[in-house]
Amino acid sequence: MSHPTDDLSRDIVGLFAAVNRRYAQESEAAAAAHDLTPLQAKALLAAEEPVPTRRIAERLHAEPSNVTVIIDRLESRGLVERSVDPGDRRVKRVAATEAGRTVAADLRARMPFAAEPLARLTTPQRECLRDLLHLLLEA
Repeated sequence: MSHPTDDLSRDIVGLFAAVNRRYAQESEAAAAAHDLTPLQAKALLAAEEPVPTRRIAERLHAEPSNVTVIIDRLESRGLVERSVDPGDRRVKRVAATEAGRTVAADLRARMPFAAEPLARLTTPQRECLRDLLHLLLEA
């Protein structure tokens, strides 16, 4: 016979998996509609306004060198363009082109859950969830 806490823990872990699965399925389907990988779609969404490449890497939780390949592919399709940061010529900025902004808008429309998975939670509920997740990760 299992302990009630074990059942509760399994239920919570299962819910985490379900949220992750729903997020992934929705973002994969939206990206596929434009022949993009999920990472390419996420990079495009991160570049709707001019942004340094390293900022995109942070959003993707990826190494900047890996992001360069993703940006290369988006650029070859005319969805983003690179430019030099006017404040620091060593920094490359990436920005969606008009075509890229159109694709980004369609991606957002196709993934309401993935774009805002916590939309149904109030600010205090999101703060509580954040604090609980930090507590879990500190263990």
